[in-house]
Amino acid sequence: MSDTAFFRCLKPGLLTSLQDEGRMGHQQNGIPLGGVLDKTAARMANWLLGNPPDHPVMEITLMGPDIDISGNCQIALTGANLSPVLNGVAAPMYQSILLEGENRLQFGKPITGCRSYLAVGGDWQVDSWLSSVSYLPMLEAICTASLFKKGDQISIQVRPAASHRMITPEWQPDLSSNVRIRVLQGPELVHFSSMEIATFFSTRFKVANDSNRMACRLKGWERWVEAKKALISAGVIPGTIQVTPSGEALILLADAQTVGGYHRIAQVIAADMDPLAQLRPGDTIQFEVVDSQMALEALSASLWQRFLQEHSMK
Repeated sequence: MSDTAFFRCLKPGLLTSLQDEGRMGHQQNGIPLGGVLDKTAARMANWLLGNPPDHPVMEITLMGPDIDISGNCQIALTGANLSPVLNGVAAPMYQSILLEGENRLQFGKPITGCRSYLAVGGDWQVDSWLSSVSYLPMLEAICTASLFKKGDQISIQVRPAASHRMITPEWQPDLSSNVRIRVLQGPELVHFSSMEIATFFSTRFKVANDSNRMACRLKGWERWVEAKKALISAGVIPGTIQVTPSGEALILLADAQTVGGYHRIAQVIAADMDPLAQLRPGDTIQFEVVDSQMALEALSASLWQRFLQEHSMK
């Protein structure tokens, strides 16, 4: 296997970027965490190739790119099924794929989910900033090399191919278009009436078309909530559910700001953040309130933790 492979972008798709697990420890300076939205899918892609779990991957959103791959390397695809095609034939997902010579990877119709992850057995040759290569739109001038644009070429310092691995269907994430998301009570929940709260937890919200990596915007509750005045800005994190003065509910995601002045009605538990990454416009969400102990138990029982435990014994 040669030492270097090249990924050349023929078409960029809707949004294709390099992401790792983000820039931890800089939120006090106003820098968003960023990083992959579906951590389980990204970590599984890396596991298939023997990479560290937080190794950079290519995050592919809804409409995938057209990529010319030259050189010998090993790749893996996980997450959303965006109809990947390798050299004119349907490409397998959730298993390692050995490539030699010249290859072309394309994507077609989205079947399930919103974001697919492409891992490579080697090191992406792009600059990092604050120990991360993750693309961040608000800092595009700094992170521009991590946005995959038409004509771009990224080189990968490849490693010798790992043994073939695959993840069987029972361990693959369920990419449902209708999800129940568990939340903790937010700091400003007390600012809402009992009727507003009851309606919030009984409403099946619809994901809005203008959702992005900053926020999953929700429709379906606006007419039930009274206007709320903006507050003094306070800290927010991925998973914070804010309610705007117009009554729109939105779930902050990885690229969101670090402070905000909207009412924080709830906080999505860590174990349920990955399903949000795979929701498309028109998909639906319903919320269920839990306590902190249940949130911790859910994290320890998450698919990724169970997967690691099972596969570390083999």
